[in-house]
Amino acid sequence: QVQLMESGGGSVQVGGSLRLSCAASGDTYRTACMAWFRQGPGKARDRVAAIASDGTPTYADSVKGRFTISQDNAKNTLYLQMNSLKPEDTAMYYCAASVHFFCSQDSGLYSYWGQGTQVTVSS
Repeated sequence: QVQLMESGGGSVQVGGSLRLSCAASGDTYRTACMAWFRQGPGKARDRVAAIASDGTPTYADSVKGRFTISQDNAKNTLYLQMNSLKPEDTAMYYCAASVHFFCSQDSGLYSYWGQGTQVTVSS
């Protein structure tokens, strides 16, 4: 089993920054891809960013150039640096891990999930 726990969410003004963290524990060797998803009110859960086992990152078009995903394997921690935040970034953000080497956009292919952390961007 793999346990994930997010932290770092909060309220920020438009143009501000936040860094989310995801601490992983348990059988972390089972994970091959880690990702961040978000879900706003009345919206589907969409993948924001993902990072493969070789370190290759992938981003949703809506966050390219603003968000950066990274991981510290020694600390078993995943990060999401969010800059130039917009109101449309307001959502619950979830950390997820998949056993598949292909970093899918489909949330159904991620086996492990954190509890989520709320990000609110106001003007």
